[in-house]
Order: sequence, then structure tokens, then C-alpha cells
Amino acid sequence: MSNRLNVAPNDLSAFWMPFTANRQFKKAPRMFVGAQDMYYRTADGRQVLDGTAGLWCVNAGHCRPRITEAIQQQAAELDYAPAFQMGHPVAFELANRLVDIAPEGLNHVMFTNSGSESVETALKTALAYQRVKGEGSRFRLIGRERGYHGVNFGGISVGGISGNRKMFGTLLTGVDHLPHTHLPAKNAFTRGVPEHGAELADDLERIVALHDPSTIAAVIVEPVAGSTGVLIPPKGYLKKLREITRKHGILLIFDEVITGFGRLGTPFAADYFGVIPDIMVTAKGLTNGVIPMGAVLVTSEIHDAFMQGPEHLIEFAHGYTYSGNPIASAAGIATLETYREEGLLTRGAELGQYWEDALHSLKGERHVVDIRNIGLVGAVELEPIAGQPTKRAFSAFVKAFEQGALIRTTGDIIALSPPLIAEHSHIDQLIDTLRGILKTLE
Repeated sequence: MSNRLNVAPNDLSAFWMPFTANRQFKKAPRMFVGAQDMYYRTADGRQVLDGTAGLWCVNAGHCRPRITEAIQQQAAELDYAPAFQMGHPVAFELANRLVDIAPEGLNHVMFTNSGSESVETALKTALAYQRVKGEGSRFRLIGRERGYHGVNFGGISVGGISGNRKMFGTLLTGVDHLPHTHLPAKNAFTRGVPEHGAELADDLERIVALHDPSTIAAVIVEPVAGSTGVLIPPKGYLKKLREITRKHGILLIFDEVITGFGRLGTPFAADYFGVIPDIMVTAKGLTNGVIPMGAVLVTSEIHDAFMQGPEHLIEFAHGYTYSGNPIASAAGIATLETYREEGLLTRGAELGQYWEDALHSLKGERHVVDIRNIGLVGAVELEPIAGQPTKRAFSAFVKAFEQGALIRTTGDIIALSPPLIAEHSHIDQLIDTLRGILKTLE
């Protein structure tokens, strides 16, 4: 191990950290220097249980040998190859393997470097598709309140988290939003998919009537809204969205950056809910979080619409320097092989009941106002401190780190999503740690 990982930096000011209270962090840094399987290691030798799969991405656990070896071998053989007008076999192999496990009909793949880029790619593809098929009047994009679709301009435009939008002006024009699906008065402490709220999908008909369907290109939603606090769609909600979009010739985009690759106990949320979108956005678990990479899957109908005109011309003017990067592609193949060999794409279903029972055992603890779960993901919502929103949950986050567990907070919601290799003992440790913390919160 490199010695630099064991030496505290003598100046923390240069790195402007993302989505971080920088001043607070730099007064009392929380540093990881190593990881293995379910645990991080700190500079002082403590183990910290990973209760969030990194940032929803380390689905197979940390430092898995097959993935590490694949990266090392690929870096030694072919480090980089241009993706514009050139190719390399590993990217094509990864695309084939993704199509093999994807919901039926999603037969073509575009590679990106992150979830944010995958969202931008999906939005651009939707707009361009409507144009190439002769419906260029379809320029509107419909997102959802409390949705999170990354941090690029398209993503924050269709996203619905005010804190991510407020500093950046008017954003994209022609964007509207569906209502979110969080109904605590009716669905609090639901185990699994909530019973109430499918009718919220009908608001899309109101938006369609307001703008006219001939102006709407696509609707984008997270099947389960993750970063806003694990908002689970009510029974029948996604099927209604699919019916309405298909009725009006509108593309349906699923943002599966979080729900993809086994998080719900199925390969994708589309499989869990039995609803197949026209475009599916992925990233995170694609490479187990080891190397930045995303993938956008589209139907043959969308792909083939672009394959017209002279063959020497570029069909779609879009892509990135690192699209299908060789090392990232090798990491992706090794990740999918690890998922397959260890049955991780369905392990969330096997653990689901134990996870649900453990999580809901926190009902009745101090400040807990709701608990939600689906697959191997969950949320514990806390009553905020009057006049100090987010402070109570952030205090829980810091205490958890100090006591050997990594959790994630968004607002006053604690979000949990352990790696899919978790055992019952890890779930017990995570929940018991959280239970003790809840008893001490102000």
C-alpha cells in the first residue's frame, strides 16, 4: 500500500469537495485509506461498516479481486483507444453483456462516464429521436418533483430538488414536473411498495393537456427516487406512466443509476415493477464504483431511426472522449461476472425480508417519523429540529462514523443501501449502531 495513504495531508484547502460542508469537514476530517469487502479502514486503523455501498455504487463490496485484476491487465495491454471512428473489442463485449441482462427490447448501448452524463445523453437522444422521425415540435421534457438526475444542466432542469437548482438561473426551457409520490399521511411505515398514490401518475394527463402532447418529447423518472430520501412508487404508478406516455407518443426514460444492478433484488427496477421504458439510464454499479462509467440503453426503434442517410455520415453528434474507455470497460465486464458468479443481482431479494424486519425494528425510536424499504435499500426519516433542518440527521451521520458505520443523509432522512454481499451480521451491526445513535440525538 502506498505510504501516502497513511499520511495526513498538511493542507486541505486546495480540494473543494463536492456536496460537502467543506468548513466543517476540514476542521475534523473523516478520511478513509483502505477498504475490503464490507468495510472501510481509516488512517487510525478503525474499521467502518459500509452501510451505503459507497454512494449507492459498490454493490459487490470493496476491492474485489476479479475487478482489480481485470483493471491491471487491461491497463497493461491497452490503456486508451479513441471512441470516435475507432473501436476496441472490450467496449463491444461489455455492451453485449449489458444487453443480455437488460429488460427485453433495450438492445443498444451508449457509454458515458457518470450518471449525470448518462442523463444528459438520454435527454439529448430523446429530443434527437423525435426530430429524426419528423416530430421536431416535441421539445418539452417532463421530470418530477424531488427527482435527482445528476448535476449537469439537463439533469438539474428535469430534477426537482430545489437546493440543486436555485443557484443556476432559468436552466433549460420547456421543462415541467410531475408531483412526487411521497404521501406520509397515507403511507408512513409501509413495508415495501406503498398502497396509496397510483393516481398521482394521472397528473401527466393534466400536463399533456396543458402543453399539448405534440410538444412533449420525454418523461424521465427514477423508478425509486434515491438521493431525495428513498421515495418508493405506489402500486401501479409506473405502469400508469407507461400507459400514458405510450398513448401520447412520449418516450419514457427510467433513471436507474441507483436502482440498477441488483439494488431491488432484480437486475433492474424495470424488472421489479414489470415496466419497460424506452430509454434506461445507468452508472454507479456498472463498474462497482471502481472507475467512472455509465451506460444508456435504448430500444431498437430509437437506434434504428438514426441509421438513415449516407453511411459515411455520423448519425448522432454526441459522445465523450472516454466513452467506452478500455479500462472502464474491462472493469464493467469483471463486475458483471462477479455479480453473475455470486448471484448478486438477485441477492437483495434473498436478504429483503431480514433487511425489512431489521429496518422497521427502529419504529418507535426517538424522532423517527417514517421508515421505508424496498429490496436492499431503506430510509429512516427523522423529525427535523425546529428552525435547523438537516442538523439532526447530520449529527447522526457524524456519530455513526465515529461508531464504525457509514450512513448517508439527505435532509433529515437517513438513507441506507449496503453492498449486496452483506450478511445478517452486517445488517444487525448497522441497525444496532443506528438504534443506539437515535437514542442519543438531541
